[in-house]
Formats: sequence, structure tokens, C-alpha cells
Amino acid sequence: MARIRTRSVAAGIVAGAIAATVSACGVAPTGDGGDGVITLWTHNAGNDAELNIIKDIVKDYNASQDDYTVTIQAFPQQAYNSAVVSGAVSKKLPCILDADAPTVPSWAYSGFLAPLDISQETLDKQLPSTLGQYDGDVYSVGYYDVALALFAHKDALDAAGVRVATLDKPWTGEEFDKALSAIKKLDDYEYPLDLGTGDSGTEWWSYAYGPFLWSFGGDFIDRETYKTAEGVLNGEQALAWAEWFRGLVENGYMPARSNTDAFADFVNGRSAMVWSGSWSNAVFTEQVDDGVVMPPPDFGNGPRIGGGSWQWAVSSSCVSKDAAIDYLEFSLKPEYLSRFAEELGLVPATREAAAITPGWEPGSPNEFFLEASERFATIRPPTPGYPYLTSTFAKAAQDIVAGGDRKKLLDQAVEDIAADLKSNQYYGY
Repeated sequence: MARIRTRSVAAGIVAGAIAATVSACGVAPTGDGGDGVITLWTHNAGNDAELNIIKDIVKDYNASQDDYTVTIQAFPQQAYNSAVVSGAVSKKLPCILDADAPTVPSWAYSGFLAPLDISQETLDKQLPSTLGQYDGDVYSVGYYDVALALFAHKDALDAAGVRVATLDKPWTGEEFDKALSAIKKLDDYEYPLDLGTGDSGTEWWSYAYGPFLWSFGGDFIDRETYKTAEGVLNGEQALAWAEWFRGLVENGYMPARSNTDAFADFVNGRSAMVWSGSWSNAVFTEQVDDGVVMPPPDFGNGPRIGGGSWQWAVSSSCVSKDAAIDYLEFSLKPEYLSRFAEELGLVPATREAAAITPGWEPGSPNEFFLEASERFATIRPPTPGYPYLTSTFAKAAQDIVAGGDRKKLLDQAVEDIAADLKSNQYYGY
């Protein structure tokens, strides 16, 4: 389920791009919350497991006080972001809404969202990747995250004489390359590695492979100014990443295009290792007897994984923001966050929640993903221009894997990003 959530960000990115075209501060108070009824919008129509938890939180909150009543309107995930954009344009947004993390800066820049006046004590308990920030303010807060990792058949590592990488001692880039070479020589697997390149969604490419670029020292954009990609997306470090990325195919370490379900191929023995996420761990534990879970390699700037999933925000049009904030603070209780982790296999947003969740408590196998999130999660660039960044990076990365000229592709990506930034007045930077 979480894998579907990760892929779905692409739809949010499209809506975010539309949102960025709406003039800032164009959303005025419309009265939601003024009559004692606070509306909550969610993308979870059809996702009964997650929606039922939200319904229980709302039920408990309504029973806890007499001043306000929260009501839920659930949308199909495919239609959700368009509904938010339409609601903003027509000045009919609800008080409370969820948002996929990469869309938050676009919606904040466009004036859809209000900064969250949640206590610092509460925010300090959250995984940093569960906070949606823009221009120095927190605009959203999440109940969970997901985390990527290398899943491996330990017998393949043992046979190749390769050590198991750990959170405290990840592989270096050189160790990773030697491991792939040694496993390939075994002839026991069609591929030593599968990165899941069969997923054509642009956001999967940014979420899954951007962290490797970041570990090399490159990025989608200069995060100091957010006004150029020159030198970070086509500089020396980025070119080194591109050579490595394509080299995985040229050396026969991974398929240029994976099958639809790379994790199933891994379970069935096609690959020795697979790049997947915490959402795969339940199947991994049940079906792979010799499995180990490892962090990504460190290519010079630390191991990196993408951070940020669905989060909750308050609209700028809400006339009862204090009540909306009160609801959000109520919803962040450890017992609620624990349910998302226990019932859906998601990374709990706080250590407090993990401590009371079977399978996530200290010393449990799932704690790996919580620690990986704490140590290695890096949010995608929190800029209103991210929608264009992710599509541009994804196209370049796909063409690089297909064998295109690395330097030309990255230089073109930088030029395209420069044109988008200029045409959008650098998104306020």
C-alpha cells in the first residue's frame, strides 16, 4: 500500500504545478469552521484501512469537546489533488486537508495553506521528515513516513564473501561496487541488484534515485538559493553519479528496465538484492528465510533516503484555525500514530509511538526503518518549483539509464530548470 502511496506523488506533483500558477494569497476566509463544523478532506476514499483510523480519531475528538464537530469528506486518491486546487480557486477549501509532502511548498506559496501554530514540544517529537516546511515555517505534519533500504539474500553475500552493511557501518561506494562484482561472478542470480526501474512514474525516480545523487554530492537544485541547478545537477559530483548509475546496467549489475514487480523477482531469486521500502518488509519477513535489510551505500556525502509522505495541513481560508490546530494536536497522540504503524506497516512519526507499537519497539526488527529515517532521510527540495524539478530529473535519469549522453542530458536538464525558474520569477526566491 505504501508503495502505491509513493507512486501517487506524481499525481500530486501535477496538481502542485497547477497550484503554483494561482496567485499567492488568493484564498480568502470562506466560513468553514465558523458555524462550529470543521470539514476535513482526505485522499483515502477506497483505502479503508487508513480511512478507518482517521474516522476513529475524528470520532474521539468530537466526543472530547462540545465546541466543534469535525466532519470527513474522502476523495479517491486520483482525484484528490485536483479537488484541492479547484477548491482553492473557488475559495471553498476545508479547514483541514492532507497533502503529499512534495506538494506542500507549492500549496503554501500559492496561499492555500496557513503555517501551523503547533507547540514546539509536539513538533520536536516528530521525525524531521514528517514536517512539511516552506520558507522557514511548518505547514504540515504527518502521522508516519516510509523508508527505503537494500533487501538482500544473505546467502548471496556469504557466498561472495561480502559483509552485511549496517546502519552504523554502511558500505562505501567502492564496497558496493565490489559486492556487485563478486555476486555477479557467482552466476546464481540473473542480476546482483534490482533498483525497480520498471516504475515509469516520475516521482518514483526522484524519490528512489535522487538520494543516490545526493549521496554523491549533487542535487536537483542549489538549496542555498533555490534559483539555479547549475553546478549541482550537472557538476562533477552529478556526472559521477550519472556514470555510476548507467554503469550498473553496462556492467550487468541490474536490468535497464525492471519487471513490474521487482520485489517479487527478488523473492523468487531473480536478483540478489533489491531497492525497496519499509512497505515490503512484511512480505520479506514471511517469504525470505535468509534475508537481511541494509542501508544504502555512502558515496561520499552520507547514505541518503527520501523523506516525506502524506501529511496534514490547515487551509488559509479556515476561520477557526485554533480549532483546526487543536484537532491536529489531538490527532498526534502516540496511540493514534501507533495504529498507523501496527495496522499499515508504516514508520511511526515519533519514538513515543514506536515504543508502544508491537514490532516497532526498541530492539525490534522494524526499528531499522525508524532509525534509517532518523539518520538518513532527506526531504526533496522544499520549493514551489519542485514539480518541475522532479519531472526534469526523472526524464534525465531515465534517459541516462537508457544509455544517453550523461553530460548532455544533465546540461539540458539544468537549462530547462533555469527557463522554468525564470518564467516563474524564481518562485519568490
